Amino acid sequence: MENPELEKSKVFIIVEIIEYVPNSVVIKTIIKKTTGNVSAVSFDSGESLIGRTSPFDTFIQVIEGKAEIVIDNKSNLLETGYSIIIPAHSHNTIKANERFKMLSTIIKSGYEDVS
Repeated sequence: MENPELEKSKVFIIVEIIEYVPNSVVIKTIIKKTTGNVSAVSFDSGESLIGRTSPFDTFIQVIEGKAEIVIDNKSNLLETGYSIIIPAHSHNTIKANERFKMLSTIIKSGYEDVS
């Protein structure tokens, strides 16, 4: 089985590891572990991920362009260098009013049942 992660100990430029594809959202895995993952994502203009929820907090960092992140019906406009944390169990939509690239980081630890 092919490893979906990027090669370790090899330098790369984050905005260059993922390309825009017309009319698409493209996701490239950087690191994938049972405790979480990091992905680079590109959105062509007009594309979106609508009505999503995650059982974990998700850290989003825009690395190129501008994004609209809607969390529980509150719109947040982010541009290159800006970040936001989408809280676990929040209804969210990620919109590309223009094309953009982002990093998405999900950390799955800390949510264990401590009853």
